[in-house]
Amino acid sequence: MDPLTARFERLMGAYGSAVGRTARSYAKTVAEREDLEQDMALAIWRALPSFRGECSERTFVLRIAHNQALSSLSRRRARREEGEVPEHLPADGPDPEVLVGLSQRMRIVFGAIHALPFGQRQVLALSLEGLSHEEIAEVVGISVGNVAVRVSRARTELKRLLGGHDE
Repeated sequence: MDPLTARFERLMGAYGSAVGRTARSYAKTVAEREDLEQDMALAIWRALPSFRGECSERTFVLRIAHNQALSSLSRRRARREEGEVPEHLPADGPDPEVLVGLSQRMRIVFGAIHALPFGQRQVLALSLEGLSHEEIAEVVGISVGNVAVRVSRARTELKRLLGGHDE
């Protein structure tokens, strides 16, 4: 196995779950999530030779995943604006197929997360992956202060959506 393939497989082994969760936070259906995960993996593969170690591997992988998700959202929005009828009408919450295997409590939490405004959902998802505010700022391209405000607002709104429970 060549060194690039070995490095890619190691990165995806270490951060593939985080990439999947990132895709899930952007996609509304299982099909969209699977397509987005493949697009993210391909983008990571293509970018890997240019990785210079200026940030952690995790930040590198999640920045690429985030950028790929934004590109995908832009393409979807452009298709809708052009009048293309989507294969599936978008739902307000997460895909029911994804929710089937989850407990009732987790279904409620995922529903609440998907109800958050995009900017809040974006930073909350990265925060839940364990990224620091500095790393989130680097991934998303906003200031550290803005990250702190968005995470705080997301947590407050999530508590409100979940009925004030702090569990």
